[in-house]
Amino acid sequence: SSESEEEEEEWKPKTKMAKKPRLPKKIEAKPKKVPAARSAVARKTVNKVAIKQEMDVSLPIASAENNRMQLLKVKEEHVGTIPKTLNQKPEVPKKMEINSFQGKNVQSLETDEKPSTSVPVVGNQLKCEKSEEDFTLNEPPFKKIKSTTCPEGKPVKSLGGNKVKEEFEMNWDIVQALSEITNVEPWVCANLIRLFQEENTIPFIARYRKELINNLEADALREVQQTLEELRSVAKKTHTMIQKLKKEGKLSGCLLTALLNCRTLEELDHVSAPYKTGSKGTKAQRAKQLGLEPAALSLLQNPMELNLFSYIRPNTKGLSTIQEVEAGVQHILADIFAKDKDTLDFIRKLCQQRYICIQSALAKVSAKSGNEKDIDKFQLYHEFSCSIKNIQHHQILAINRGENLKILTVKVNIPDGVKNEFCWWCVNERWRPKQFLKPELMRILRTSVEDAYKRLIYPLLCREFRSKLTSDAEKESVMMFGRNLRQLLLTSPVRGRTLMGVDPGYKHGCKLAIISPTSQILHTDVVYLHSGQGFREAEKIRKLLLQFNCSTVVIGNGTACRETEAYFADLIMKKYFAPLDVVYCIVSEAGASIYSVSPEASKEMPDLDPNLRSAVSIARRVQDPLAELVKIEPKHIGVGMYQHDVSQTLLKATLDSVVEECVSFVGVDINICSEILLRHIAGLNANRAKNIIEWRERNGPFINREQLKEVKGLGPKTFQQCAGFIRFNQEYIKTFCSNKKTEFGNQAVLTKAGVQGKKKSKPTPYVSRQPNPLDQTCIHPESYNIAMRFLSLIGGNANDIGKSDMQQKVNAVIQKEGLEGTAKRLNTTVHTLQLIIDGLTQPEGFDIRTDFDKPDFKRSIVCFEDLRVGTVLTGKVENATPFGVFVDVGVGKAGLIPVRNITEAKLSKVKKRRSLGLGPGERVEVKVLNVDIPRLRITLDLIRVI
Repeated sequence: SSESEEEEEEWKPKTKMAKKPRLPKKIEAKPKKVPAARSAVARKTVNKVAIKQEMDVSLPIASAENNRMQLLKVKEEHVGTIPKTLNQKPEVPKKMEINSFQGKNVQSLETDEKPSTSVPVVGNQLKCEKSEEDFTLNEPPFKKIKSTTCPEGKPVKSLGGNKVKEEFEMNWDIVQALSEITNVEPWVCANLIRLFQEENTIPFIARYRKELINNLEADALREVQQTLEELRSVAKKTHTMIQKLKKEGKLSGCLLTALLNCRTLEELDHVSAPYKTGSKGTKAQRAKQLGLEPAALSLLQNPMELNLFSYIRPNTKGLSTIQEVEAGVQHILADIFAKDKDTLDFIRKLCQQRYICIQSALAKVSAKSGNEKDIDKFQLYHEFSCSIKNIQHHQILAINRGENLKILTVKVNIPDGVKNEFCWWCVNERWRPKQFLKPELMRILRTSVEDAYKRLIYPLLCREFRSKLTSDAEKESVMMFGRNLRQLLLTSPVRGRTLMGVDPGYKHGCKLAIISPTSQILHTDVVYLHSGQGFREAEKIRKLLLQFNCSTVVIGNGTACRETEAYFADLIMKKYFAPLDVVYCIVSEAGASIYSVSPEASKEMPDLDPNLRSAVSIARRVQDPLAELVKIEPKHIGVGMYQHDVSQTLLKATLDSVVEECVSFVGVDINICSEILLRHIAGLNANRAKNIIEWRERNGPFINREQLKEVKGLGPKTFQQCAGFIRFNQEYIKTFCSNKKTEFGNQAVLTKAGVQGKKKSKPTPYVSRQPNPLDQTCIHPESYNIAMRFLSLIGGNANDIGKSDMQQKVNAVIQKEGLEGTAKRLNTTVHTLQLIIDGLTQPEGFDIRTDFDKPDFKRSIVCFEDLRVGTVLTGKVENATPFGVFVDVGVGKAGLIPVRNITEAKLSKVKKRRSLGLGPGERVEVKVLNVDIPRLRITLDLIRVI
């Protein structure tokens, strides 16, 4: 792997240094340290140092146990000590001294950091000179951390040899860069770099490390993580480019500086573009091969002595006439101008000040031969023009799609004024000849500048503008998809009802599945409602509903959905199902058919026909949306915008992260949840989930969180990440334990021995077989100690968790001492204490989804033709996009509330919102503004959120 290569290369110079007698001596000279211990450590841990050294750039991380938080600015005090450190090590190449600030930092830290690798934590502080700036997570001892790159964002890979070491710094500090791009405070960025480097997951950081990240939400953490990866990939590519250019002998001092200043891939492409070697020679390269370069340089430097006629070679193609010679010189000059940094910077600056617009028009070819339907979809963009500063993200994605389908032609329009001003500046300022030019040479110079602009610079600018707009639009589209997906996954479950799932269809009939309140399949059937047998089938449906006492019907929104809905609505209006009061709801069946033929579905429902599996899936989507929707690949759920046009890797990473966040925050009951759900818990993967299920089948239910450590593949790090999100139903475990009591002989299973005492000791066969009431809460095992102290402070009992008695005791203490006072008394942070209070006071079986929206149950129907302007309807948000929100108002086609109609005044004040937008699942009251029957479009106005 590249990581191991990087580490090996990193070690070589360090090994040499360690052999020098000066290194231990240097360390002994420092105050506040134990010299003997240090020199011994220095020899033993040479290999570990390299890895650890990359990580420590004074990133403030608080310890979890006593959580002392000092919010400090990164890397300020190091500067004073750096030159000394460097001067005292003659084995470091001299060039290192002129390095950028970060490079020195790493060098000085290389000696400072040594003890912390072999002596992980001493008194919650790393044993190093700048210990007050270094927080550590005081969980189980660190595994050796695989760090892909060092915190400055410079790839370690290139740091192999001594000679190139000084070139592999970036001229910017990654903490500052990250802070500027994401608008997050530098100290938070510094903490996050360290947390991500230690392989912490986003749900874990967001819930259990709030004090380190200033209470940021998961979306913001994801953005920081993606930006960090981008910065590191820029650094990596920069150094690969430096190596390449160095090999080819093209690397100059100012080029190196320009490369090291790059912060984005666009900048890097711009700086390095002139030096890339094309596969087939450019016009300029061909002219240089004919020997015309001296003539071109002479025209700029020494035009008086230039005689183009002397270059004519009648028998050589490209030199046979004076016109060909002039053309060759012109191509070389155009190439020089287009590759000059100052020239490109000037034209860029000019473009920022002018009105640049992007235009799309109907392509001539598609107008003749294209598919009418497809062409109509892009009607808005047949004659479209918009400034690149004001264009919306969805417009960019629509134009790109139209262009890919060859329906639209797109161009970036840069006004002629820009070209004229640029050409004048080139001829009279930047490339003004050193001496007087003859008119014919002046003509060549002017033509060269125009050629450079038209053939090389203008296309480059267009590519840059479009790639920047597209990448921004893609990011926004992915973020939007993530937000919608979260809202959909957190739809409130409908518990305690027997449900009938209906997968509608014409020819092959409607598939029915009846499922119990615990998701068991009670009955499956097929009925033919739309082939003249509707009346006969009604009796069958009535019998089934009465037999299983089922009064809720869930209809999938696919083919024949409206007819099926009308059928049920009609029977409900006639009170056909009496005495049952039947209601129905429509649910999205996106991804159900894909799931029904997947290996997971075959494993889960081996005896069922795939068509019937989709009816089961539709019913379960209402009963427990999260557990059912995680079985489907997120991009098939269909709540995005242009999701097939965006970067699939970015989309997959973001959506997987959102699923992990939702599943983790809701939590899973380890003894009843499915393997698929377990996979999405923070820190777990398919393999670990499989091992947990196998352990459960072999040894019976888990009794407490500590037992997770016995599962193969669950090390301390994985346990730390997943433990807080795994729940244990105490009633179930007590029943299991009382049944097992006789089997354990005299071993007391439910003894009152101290919970903490059992945790650290080496487990004897039944030591950890003791249920812990805290395992049903969101409190992390690392905070159990504090939770127990808090319980004794308020005089509570762990068995009263979630009862009103507990709430009263907590309130009494908090009112008396205040949250901060209590936290100080327990030697913890306010965030950790708040989490403990939430865990102790939340009722048993608490679910964060209860605050979210439930499905919209109905008894009657409206059809598209019934809609009139001014009609007031209620509906459910189906999808949200940057240009508006789609609402299902029950007529078979979603209506659109344009974004201009969604104002803050109309949104519910009660619900805490991440942004001004609405999200899938929210119920709204809307007014019809416009109905376009031919195009099946409904425009709505938002009245209020219900």
